[in-house]
Amino acid sequence: MNSLIIPFPFMPWRARPLELRIDVQPQPDELEKELDALHDRISCPGDALHGLPALCIHFPGLVFRYREADGEHYIYVEDMARRCLAGYTVLNRLIEVSRRADPHLRAPHSKYAPAYQRRGIATAIYRWWLESGQCLITGARQSTGANALWHSLARHYELVYADLRGKNLCCLGPDVDERTREDLHTRMVLLGRGWSAERLGEEAGMLLPPGGAHADVHAAHADGMGKRWRRR
Repeated sequence: MNSLIIPFPFMPWRARPLELRIDVQPQPDELEKELDALHDRISCPGDALHGLPALCIHFPGLVFRYREADGEHYIYVEDMARRCLAGYTVLNRLIEVSRRADPHLRAPHSKYAPAYQRRGIATAIYRWWLESGQCLITGARQSTGANALWHSLARHYELVYADLRGKNLCCLGPDVDERTREDLHTRMVLLGRGWSAERLGEEAGMLLPPGGAHADVHAAHADGMGKRWRRR
């Protein structure tokens, strides 16, 4: 996976409270203890987290350290001047997706200390990932900030909703009604550079509605996606 320079400035976003299922947020003291423990490991010679390579993401005062393990990707963000860990992002595998889809989709999960939130750090990481030609999918729940971040990124990358159940991923198109959006099986997918919903259908087995990813899917969804939609 290629390292990329991310020159993009932080872009503000607006939360859309109707478009998320709220994730449980850790208490600040618990998060501080976790970040301190991770930074101790990063600073300890001989530890698996010591000496990790730095990604080429330019962000003043911060170093983005990268580790891959079992197909999951960890980015630890270190504040060099303060000698602490600002936070980290993990790009997780999802057990809900099929083996065919697994190589192409990762679900991001980020934890950052309060002083480093809303500064565009996670945005820079997600854009690095998407620019490198990878795709992202949401988990079953998101925080308010994460949901707003996804909609901010959708101004630069194609976003589609998908129904995920029984390891089958079914494209719902770029917009869905509130009831569908709030369903635990409904996920958002951000398509990285060079990807389209059609390509994800071909390579990951995502089902597409008749007429393609941007077709009106409401009638097909009501009649049963598995029966009427086609597998690419």
